[in-house]
Amino acid sequence: MRLLVEVSDCGSFSRAAQRLNVPLSTLSRRITDLERHVGTQFLTRTTRKLALTEAGRHYVEASREILEQVETAERTAAGEFSSPKGILAITSPVMFGQRFLLPVIGKFLDRYSDIRVDLALSDRNAQIVEEGFDLAVRVGVLPDSTMLAVRLGETRRIICASPAAIEKYGEPKVPEDLIDLPCVAHDFQVHATSWSFARAGGKGERRIVVNPRLSVSTAEGTVEAATSGAGFARLFSYQVADALNRGDLRLVLQQYELEPRPVSFLHSAGRAIPAKIRSFLDFAVPELRSTLLALSAPPSRLRKAHELR
Repeated sequence: MRLLVEVSDCGSFSRAAQRLNVPLSTLSRRITDLERHVGTQFLTRTTRKLALTEAGRHYVEASREILEQVETAERTAAGEFSSPKGILAITSPVMFGQRFLLPVIGKFLDRYSDIRVDLALSDRNAQIVEEGFDLAVRVGVLPDSTMLAVRLGETRRIICASPAAIEKYGEPKVPEDLIDLPCVAHDFQVHATSWSFARAGGKGERRIVVNPRLSVSTAEGTVEAATSGAGFARLFSYQVADALNRGDLRLVLQQYELEPRPVSFLHSAGRAIPAKIRSFLDFAVPELRSTLLALSAPPSRLRKAHELR
């Protein structure tokens, strides 16, 4: 059943064999044996296409439910659902993970000695199930899916520059002014990129194509470049909170900002949530919500909170 589901998901025997790390001949033989055992054909094979028969579609759907029940039973027997233990794999954007998630994880590990956390920091949206992650931090509107989301808060997409850069090049009054100003993009090896802004009156949005003088592959590097005076950058507000507090960066074009984007935890929607995931969400969500709420405060309040820390 597992092999057939994997072949169906991959749409190819060769890709499924690579993912499962089994010989192609073995995989093909096992599927043929399964079809012979059940007494019907599940797959139609041609040189270009692999497709499920009608019987195959029903069998794969039933197999998924059975395999999920088996996995749940195994985890329950191992105590994974009753007590927090095991490896908790989390993926997060780099700066969010470094700045906000790691401190929470440190305190969480102090409380739960039987859990180990593997944190993957990447600005690429990883495939949660396919890459074996239990939780993922997502910034932005989530597409419809079978995953479950826990809302942490929201963050703004802002334009900022150093005081020196604003003095040297002038402050943009409308988004179109950025076309003729030096910009720093968080897009590696992209020669032209478009930035979205709200239209006057807040109805709809408009896109401005800018030609960045500098493109940086990480948000942290983009912040450093903007702080050094390289130009105007578009980043999430949580990424520049510290630089704004210190006065190293200033916001511009605030009246043209789009609606804030949600920040969420995402995890698979099984029949039961393992205790390691439940315990981490119960522990981390309130603190992260408080942090993101504080970051949405006006700049004066942000500076005061920063000074108190």
